[in-house]
Amino acid sequence: MKTSSALRFLPQAKLPAGFRAAGIVAGLKASGKPDMAMIFSDSAAVLAGTFTTNQVKAAAVRLDAARVANLGAAHGIVVNSGQANACTGKAGLRDARAMAAHAARQLGVAPEMFLVCSTGRIGVPLRMDLILPGIEKLAAALSPSGGENAARGIMTTDTVPKRHTTTFTVNGKTCRLTGIAKGSGMIQPNMATMLAFLLTDAAVDRRALQRALKAAVDKSFNRISVDADQSTNDTALMLANGRADNTPLRPGHPDWPVFATALEGITFRLAMDMVRDGEGAQKLVTVHVRGARSAADAEAAARSVANSFLVKTSWVGTYPNWGRVMDALGYSPARIHEDRVEIFYDKLRAVQNGLKAGASITRLSKVVAKKQFTLTIDLHLGRHAATVYSCDCTEEYIRINK
Repeated sequence: MKTSSALRFLPQAKLPAGFRAAGIVAGLKASGKPDMAMIFSDSAAVLAGTFTTNQVKAAAVRLDAARVANLGAAHGIVVNSGQANACTGKAGLRDARAMAAHAARQLGVAPEMFLVCSTGRIGVPLRMDLILPGIEKLAAALSPSGGENAARGIMTTDTVPKRHTTTFTVNGKTCRLTGIAKGSGMIQPNMATMLAFLLTDAAVDRRALQRALKAAVDKSFNRISVDADQSTNDTALMLANGRADNTPLRPGHPDWPVFATALEGITFRLAMDMVRDGEGAQKLVTVHVRGARSAADAEAAARSVANSFLVKTSWVGTYPNWGRVMDALGYSPARIHEDRVEIFYDKLRAVQNGLKAGASITRLSKVVAKKQFTLTIDLHLGRHAATVYSCDCTEEYIRINK
């Protein structure tokens, strides 16, 4: 993905004007690590969101999706880690609403102006005896410098916090865009076991913000795969509070392109952080399919390879087992002519016309041994292409998920 050279992206959670955040230990995790977070805008912010397409949806997803669709504005988000509040029935929905209402009460705003996100084990009721006091602690700890703590408060099996920020200019005014996210396992579009929160002090038209967020998510969070699993809780929310006092951004505004580029740059970097931090992952692999008969075929072929556990386990070692790639292409829904397929590891051709090509095993093995490489597949059937970002699957993945 290309971003404007004028934009500088930093791995930090410096909040835009008018936002405060916090992260705390509420006791939801046996590890004693941070397990709750809150983000708050002092003024009501324009709201956008995208959510899991799983038919089994967590209570928070159902609550937030309705508020995004019906209200399109919010003051804050409260998050708990450790318990997903999915498959918890009517009680789970009551608990999600109670979280939002309790957070709103602490900050003096209407209960419908708060959103809720949960992540963790499915089927476990929320520990409201810990969460409600945790919300009170969060509200008291809110700070303009609390972004880093919030990024840690949403982590589950993540090994590192995921956060990026950039600035851009609208109507001559400096605006900031910051994103924090969590995601390490159950990562497969659309979207992934992930939570992402995008915050800006730019003023943005509501419908334009929703379109921009969806476009950015389609190019980032919907382009990654760790283990081909999709969660019940996946959520990306964006708040734009307009504190920069610019003319509201929308397509046609002279500064719309730089805003859209900034948003795509933040979401892409967060998505790559998720793949690099995939449970047990050691390698980031870009799977690029070109020459497909249709866009759908390109997508299907790329996902089939990126999601194959036989392929992903082969990346753990250093042997370029391209036969597994051919196999994954063959059982994908995409139209494949075996005798036209080319496969490259970085720039080394491993397969031509469906047969072993000239690059030696030794040279190919050096590519596969790298921490990051690109697998390019040319189907030679058309002009369509697709890219998915994936990782290897190690024994550590099994240990984490057993």
